[in-house]
Amino acid sequence: MKVRNADLYTYRVTWSENDQEFVGLCAEFPSLSWLASSQESALRGIRMVVAQVVADMKKNRESIPEPLAARPFSGKFMVRVPPEIHRRLAVEAAESGVSLNRLASAKLSH
Repeated sequence: MKVRNADLYTYRVTWSENDQEFVGLCAEFPSLSWLASSQESALRGIRMVVAQVVADMKKNRESIPEPLAARPFSGKFMVRVPPEIHRRLAVEAAESGVSLNRLASAKLSH
């Protein structure tokens, strides 16, 4: 997917206790942030910074991150846990009458 603008990325605004300001973040560009006194200003700021970075990357013919919303996901991933946790979860699944996969999915969705 060719990124035309910064609107397609995943943004989040949260409060920074350390800075005593709101911080705007972009999941696809984890090294970027923008501090502001309001949530709206933090969102505008991070979107502006991302747009500038994307434009610069295009100019320099660098690879631009694909937005998370445009990426295909299979629904599968592997998680490694210690054997004792694996055993405990398998027992819990058996006692609940569900598969280990269904139990893990339910726990992850909460």
